[in-house]
Amino acid sequence: MPVAAEMKGHVYKILELVGSSEKSIEDAIQNALARASKTIRDMKWFEVTQTRGHIENGTVGHYQVTLRVGFTLEE
Repeated sequence: MPVAAEMKGHVYKILELVGSSEKSIEDAIQNALARASKTIRDMKWFEVTQTRGHIENGTVGHYQVTLRVGFTLEE
């Protein structure tokens, strides 16, 4: 019988990031990912684990999100 094609499994490293923004939660996520992409290669997915904010004079001063980010380990 022919040998089945080798199947490669994905192995990820998970890191935690905290992003912030005065504009929105989405912008806080983008800020964290944009900064991390300068030094981390092959980021594949993220999960928001916490959402917080800072209140100033009764309104939102800034948003803060904690992300778990998975990236592929190099060979």
